[in-house]
Amino acid sequence: MLEKIQEIDTSLLVYLNSLGSETYDKFWLIITSQLNWTPVFLLMFYLIYKKIGGKQTLYLLLFIAVLIAFTDQTTNLFKTTFQRLRPCNNPEINTIIRVVQSRKSYSFFSGHAANTMAVATFLFLVLKRHFKYLGFIFLWPLIFAYSRIYLGLHYPGDILTGYFFGALFGFLIFKVYQNLKPKYFPG
Repeated sequence: MLEKIQEIDTSLLVYLNSLGSETYDKFWLIITSQLNWTPVFLLMFYLIYKKIGGKQTLYLLLFIAVLIAFTDQTTNLFKTTFQRLRPCNNPEINTIIRVVQSRKSYSFFSGHAANTMAVATFLFLVLKRHFKYLGFIFLWPLIFAYSRIYLGLHYPGDILTGYFFGALFGFLIFKVYQNLKPKYFPG
């Protein structure tokens, strides 16, 4: 059963990765870099600040920092436990896929997918009553994580597992936030 899932995962990666072309490689390299998202984050936190105030925004940032640290460490634990080679390092397929970028670390599961989905889920749950179209925040993890497939760094299964854990951790931290907010972060 596991072999069949890995076979489907590899076939889907080869297909999705083959849709790319050199024309768009630079675009996806820009998309995959967290630093390049800084203007979007700054705008987002400015809008949050305008809506809920400075003190509440700082509390949100504190919870987001804890969330990212927890999600990132969990991802690293899984990667070192499972030691699944990234597609770019897998000798069985790295000659038939487009390898646009390389990393030495392991693949399962995607930290990019987990972190972005965790933050998007948490922010959505906390702020949905304040922003009408906040559901669009989920485009961020979709675009960001697809870049990892495009570049040859992750299998679709790595992305989907990252989404699952990210959404789960985002929800759990939201529940902690929800329980602590009335006592420690009123406002």
